Amino acid sequence: QVQLVESGGGLVQAGGSLRLSCAASGFTFSSYAMGWFRQAPGKEREFVAGISRSGASTNYADSVKGRFTISRDNTKNTVYLQMNSLKPEDTAVYYCAATFRPVAPSTEYNYDYWGQGTQVTVSS
Repeated sequence: QVQLVESGGGLVQAGGSLRLSCAASGFTFSSYAMGWFRQAPGKEREFVAGISRSGASTNYADSVKGRFTISRDNTKNTVYLQMNSLKPEDTAVYYCAATFRPVAPSTEYNYDYWGQGTQVTVSS
């Protein structure tokens, strides 16, 4: 069955870094664009970053541009989110998602599969 399993979340001080990983199984990973979303308490889930099937194209929310980097390794069926210069407002549950599209849209209804999420907490 399809699985997306996020890892790498945790507690970090403001200005610190974390790298999230999302391991995929049960589908042809290289045929899917991948996205990272997040949901803070009391807020709607929002797009963070996306990467195309090949990894050649990436896109980011304005709030994380220059601080976060999405990448993927199709030989390991894994997508990553490197988060630097973290801020308290980055605190959220982070989800990875897969879409059978060549590039990653920012709208969550376009995604086919979702992980369970990993908590990221940034202290001030």
